[in-house]
Amino acid sequence: MPVGIHLSIGGGLSSTVQKAAAMGCDVLQVFVRNPRGWRARSIGEDEAAAVRDSLKKSGVSFLVIHTPYLINLAASDERIYSLSIEAVKEDLAAANLIGADFVVTHIGSTKGGDLLSGTERVINALHEIVKGTAGIKSKLLLENSSGSGSHLGNSMKGLGELILPFKNSNRVGVCIDTCHAFAAGYPFDSKKVVDGFAREVDRFIGFDYLSLLHINDSRRDLGSRIDIHEHIGKGFIGLKGFSRLVNHPQFRDIPMVLETPKDKKDDDAINIGLIKGLFHKKKGSLKPH
Repeated sequence: MPVGIHLSIGGGLSSTVQKAAAMGCDVLQVFVRNPRGWRARSIGEDEAAAVRDSLKKSGVSFLVIHTPYLINLAASDERIYSLSIEAVKEDLAAANLIGADFVVTHIGSTKGGDLLSGTERVINALHEIVKGTAGIKSKLLLENSSGSGSHLGNSMKGLGELILPFKNSNRVGVCIDTCHAFAAGYPFDSKKVVDGFAREVDRFIGFDYLSLLHINDSRRDLGSRIDIHEHIGKGFIGLKGFSRLVNHPQFRDIPMVLETPKDKKDDDAINIGLIKGLFHKKKGSLKPH
């Protein structure tokens, strides 16, 4: 049950890894640039080496970079499309340099345009990204959307169509955000329903390609298509919904990152504790998971 949090790198990347370890995190997610800007931040070899060293010495098993929010791999605007492709390439290069396992990106929106054309543009962008980052080990993960504003990837089928051309490359996978999935119409209100969700993930994506979970409660009700994260247990998914998901045999060992609100200083610790407290012991195990 690898569980962690998204943290700011205001104190430096290396110290952020150490902070995550002190919080008991197995997973750390960060932005390595302004999340609302295009300009990449230069990471020197000394800084990168310090991050890699911190990862080796800490209990943090997975490091994740999240790309900036501006990215739109389905954009019809050629400038935005080109900037988006370059930003993903830059973050993959940064991930490779500091030893990050994954780069997570939002896919983008057709802005009301044709879905088929938008899908083709995303796939073409991914081809360019994969080709332009040959030799990089860090994997690019496409994050599901809530389905608002013509955003692509709100269904498991849609995500599967986007990664299908890259399944032999081992370069592209999927990150599922629970708030986004819930907003897009996927409930977690019974074991039978979560089993059905797992079957859909397996059918259209394949669990070999589901590399990360974003664990967030939802401030809006099922199918709202509104993406507003809430503290664990305080939203419409609720503790019972998360318990069903994180204890499901096909989801429980996938790395999990919380992107819950930071209203108070101890919110991160409380949310992490709530998720860890939901895990049941595996049969035959003497240690809690």
